[in-house]
Amino acid sequence: MITVNEYFDGAVKSLGYENNGKSTVGVIDAGEYEFGTSTHETMIIVEGTMQVLLDGQTDWKNFNAGEKFEVDANSSFKVKVVGQVSYLCKYN
Repeated sequence: MITVNEYFDGAVKSLGYENNGKSTVGVIDAGEYEFGTSTHETMIIVEGTMQVLLDGQTDWKNFNAGEKFEVDANSSFKVKVVGQVSYLCKYN
């Protein structure tokens, strides 16, 4: 089954699915957002550039298409996006 997710008044949208575990594929519009996690996440940037501030860190890091970062369970992370970014998020 495919689920539809929408956050921040439609500025972040994704489709959730299961294929060897849970995943979402989505698009983030330009802006700044903070996300919370309940499980470990691996975020893969498909297109565009995303600045990320992981929980407990003080330096923002840039991630471009083809790069990934990991987020611990039960934490949060912030993102800054200048142009639209597409991503694949795997939950494990």
